[in-house]
Amino acid sequence: MTEQAAAAQEFPPTLREVMLRGRWIGVLLLCLVVAGVFAWLGQWQLARAIDTDPPPPGATEQVSPLADLIEPGQYLPEPLGGQKVTTSGEWVAEDFIVISSRFNGGEEGYWVTGQLRVADRTAIAVALGWAPTREQADAAADALARQDASEVELTGRLIDDEGVELPPADDVFALTRMSPAALLGQWHDVEQLDVYRPYLASLAAPSGLVDIDSPAPEAKSPINWLNIFYAAEWAIFAGFAFYLWYRLAKDAWEREVEDFEDAHA
Repeated sequence: MTEQAAAAQEFPPTLREVMLRGRWIGVLLLCLVVAGVFAWLGQWQLARAIDTDPPPPGATEQVSPLADLIEPGQYLPEPLGGQKVTTSGEWVAEDFIVISSRFNGGEEGYWVTGQLRVADRTAIAVALGWAPTREQADAAADALARQDASEVELTGRLIDDEGVELPPADDVFALTRMSPAALLGQWHDVEQLDVYRPYLASLAAPSGLVDIDSPAPEAKSPINWLNIFYAAEWAIFAGFAFYLWYRLAKDAWEREVEDFEDAHA
């Protein structure tokens, strides 16, 4: 029996025996924790990839009061991009500003914009209309500035800030993007003024200007494929954690087999 036991010890360990050692069981538990974190991240991405409550078709075409949808200073939620809203207020006569590089039906021209005071110390930037030449845009802006101050009712689309762009060196007041933040730097009486982050593109232009081409936004898919791709990546990472454990344990086993064979060569 002693000779048989000694002969049995001449065989190298099996891969299963190596994997069941305490060291590799500990590594496996660590990989389980890592894989669990990756699986949770994948589930989180997947939950964000599918909109379970998308806005109904045509929701942006239903006119809603501006104050019911968003507060001054808030970022525009994605479902509200292009939403038709209505509001009222008074124009600030000094703040009709022309913005260049605006396209209407594929033709480049200019927008006339204004500051509409919708409440005490609260304003929203409005794109009133389009003109094909700078001269026509300036004339329309001057005419609007000369009008008597009175409350106006406006209906338009709520559109996100286009961002600030550095003006050319020869004209530091020139604007090529519709940005309430940039317009605020040129408006008057802005101390303690609350301003809406998005702007309003008026659906009806005043005299001397053309209606802004502002079609309804395209309906978006309720599925975000980029987030689904990220979720698949996290699943692959979780699987790789187990493969890493297997590969490390197998490498250790192969080294032991090689050392055994060298010792008994």
